[in-house]
Amino acid sequence: MSYQVLARKWRPQLFGQLVGQQHVVTALNNALERERLHHAYLFTGTRGVGKTTLARIFAKSLNCEKGISAVPCG
Repeated sequence: MSYQVLARKWRPQLFGQLVGQQHVVTALNNALERERLHHAYLFTGTRGVGKTTLARIFAKSLNCEKGISAVPCG
């Protein structure tokens, strides 16, 4: 049995599960739906605002086998 940090175990897996930063979630979701993506994104801010979580969900959306999707796969 392996130990998993609670912050990783309960990390949101979908854009809809994120709490706060709704303007950022909406902007990224719209970019994915319209397939109007920039060549780079920079996630900045203080600790605990959800940069890593948002980046992980965004990366999952970009790397789907079926193509770019607003709903992350896998």
